[in-house]
Amino acid sequence: MNIPIKTLQIFLTIVETKNFTRAAQKCFMTQPTLTKTIQRLEDNMGEQLLIRNNQTVELTQAGQLFEQSAREILGHWHRLQEGINNLSGLKSGRLRLGVCPMMSSLITPLLTDYRQKYPGIELQMYEYGGFGCEQALLSNSLDIAFTALPTTHKTELASQPLTKYPLLACLPEGHPLADNADIRWQDFESYPFILYNEDFSLAKLINYLSRKVGVHLNIAFRTGQWDFLAAMVEANLGVAILPDPICQRLTNSKLVFKPMQPAMTWDLALIWRENLPLTPPAQALLTLSRNSHE
Repeated sequence: MNIPIKTLQIFLTIVETKNFTRAAQKCFMTQPTLTKTIQRLEDNMGEQLLIRNNQTVELTQAGQLFEQSAREILGHWHRLQEGINNLSGLKSGRLRLGVCPMMSSLITPLLTDYRQKYPGIELQMYEYGGFGCEQALLSNSLDIAFTALPTTHKTELASQPLTKYPLLACLPEGHPLADNADIRWQDFESYPFILYNEDFSLAKLINYLSRKVGVHLNIAFRTGQWDFLAAMVEANLGVAILPDPICQRLTNSKLVFKPMQPAMTWDLALIWRENLPLTPPAQALLTLSRNSHE
């Protein structure tokens, strides 16, 4: 059985877009050509891999197994390419980098240094929540990722701590808690709480720490956008917890920020697969990050 790498890429593009038309556009090919490519693939496999249902595409059981293997194969192919590129001294190559949206402005200086040192490396950025970064690493879709600790898959992922910031309670002006010197978990119990989406590492940390002290948060809203979260707090729809760097960007808002008691920190790190060697571009980023935080 001979399946071209390009066919695997086309298949995964369909899986990600869930639409043949959008997949064809992303692959720069006509839809009939893309359809024929998938038909040939299914003929070679002897199994139906995809089900076209109205305007969406679903995976069969065989398709789910094929997707997992395709991601592994493409991941190894990418690593092979980067290993060969490394023979030229990192003058060319590609880095598949995961980034949590809340961290984007904080890592820009490091990425600027990386770009200046390795101008030939193409940076492919993928925005995920912390859990999404972990899943993408484990499926070999990323080389390395910026996220917050702790990770969910601790035994399968290695990490390099970078820096940490205080986590602050975020309240609207005039809130009953606004005059407190600091905020305890128990103080939140009487108010609606606005939390990040479930795939955010910070959401998992907040849930873990609150439950550890026996506090059940009254979660009223979830969002993946810190600015929307802050706007909802400002509109008196609830209270929240934000990292200090985000709070500093909201100084013109009608918000009050208070330290937590006990103190909490947002611990940023680079993470990668424990049992898989880093690609040369990823290793270069890790080395640069270590040097910049010594």
